[in-house]
Amino acid sequence: MNNLRTNQLTKITGKASPIKEPLIAPFSKRKCVFYRIKIEQKKHNGNTPTWVTVAKEEKIEPFFLNKNGEFVMVQPSQDLKNFKAHLVVDKKHSTNTFNGASPEFQKLLDRYNIKSKAFLGFNKSLRYSEAIVAVGEEITVAGIGKWKDMQEPVEGYAYSKIAALESAEKQKLLITDLPKEKLNTRR
Repeated sequence: MNNLRTNQLTKITGKASPIKEPLIAPFSKRKCVFYRIKIEQKKHNGNTPTWVTVAKEEKIEPFFLNKNGEFVMVQPSQDLKNFKAHLVVDKKHSTNTFNGASPEFQKLLDRYNIKSKAFLGFNKSLRYSEAIVAVGEEITVAGIGKWKDMQEPVEGYAYSKIAALESAEKQKLLITDLPKEKLNTRR
């Protein structure tokens, strides 16, 4: 990896590839290395409707960035929350009084113990958003560049060291799938 700056903040764009078994996004069922979902319900407080989050989940696993056949290991940690992610919402779904939950959406609601019907049998107003980093999706990651010794061999990778992007005490990993045009305007 030619542009890896050891012990310095480095930004690399490449395609996400799982190290182990990929995650499966809850609603779209797409293979991914990261997903973030949120389910909200419309509540009425007097005349003012507000959206209240009734469920949210975020799952991430270590992954590779593949840039022109060269691999960079990215090791975000769910427990340490050593990353920040800015992702495009890939999937949305909603229900309201006149539009009930589809069988697929009902399965998802059941998974989170959320009822789709209100007290008198009317459909609840719910909305769902899902943002993922799909396997093979081009993303940009920024982190502190390191060269790591390989503990276990990786299929298709014949070297004993691998480039890695890590977090530091004052620098979280930054992960985004925003298009480059939007990325440049978010400074």
